[in-house]
Amino acid sequence: MKRFYKQVTVSEARGILLDARPVRTPKKALLILPNDGLANAVAEEWRAQGDKIDLHSMKITGLANAAIDVIAPDAATFAASLATYGESDVLCYRANDPPDLVARQLDHWEPILDWAQTRYGVTFARISGIMHQPQPAETLNRLAAAIGARTPFELAALSHIVTINGSLVIALALIEGAIAADAAFDTAHLDELWQVEKWGEDSFATQAREAHRGDFLSACRFLTLLNG
Repeated sequence: MKRFYKQVTVSEARGILLDARPVRTPKKALLILPNDGLANAVAEEWRAQGDKIDLHSMKITGLANAAIDVIAPDAATFAASLATYGESDVLCYRANDPPDLVARQLDHWEPILDWAQTRYGVTFARISGIMHQPQPAETLNRLAAAIGARTPFELAALSHIVTINGSLVIALALIEGAIAADAAFDTAHLDELWQVEKWGEDSFATQAREAHRGDFLSACRFLTLLNG
């Protein structure tokens, strides 16, 4: 799509105006942002477009659209779908060997699980191998309640963070400030990064991982703007 506007401004209601015309979401709702930081970030994405509009480059706008169009109409159901990741959180599935990978998982994953156990008053089953084992029902209920208390805009960002990392616990630690964004991504991808250390990079795998990192960090920035 060719760029059809010259000026981008933010309205008093924190909507985005293109030559004084309001931007709408894909489902035709007004794109209204919850605070000035997020509104200005969305406006900057529109200003940064060249002769052609690249919607895929507009990560913050895309998350805002998802919050309004996809999540807000039934936030409880959306949150419940994210809560299911607690049943098979990557932090709970441990390698049997080699010893250095086992030790690295212990060093990096246990502190986050310990934080969650203290924060939410829960316990986690640690599983050796890849066969699914259930987590305690009370643990799943409390994690579901924690994610269910989040707003549609928070859930939009958390959806990317949870699905890219495969960890509900890391997402909760991140939004509560218990872990930094880069550390959160590397912690979730510990096994993959360990393989790179041992066997070297695969160009396709590296490209895919860095694309995921970009999406992940955009979601983290969205949260920072939202709660800033």
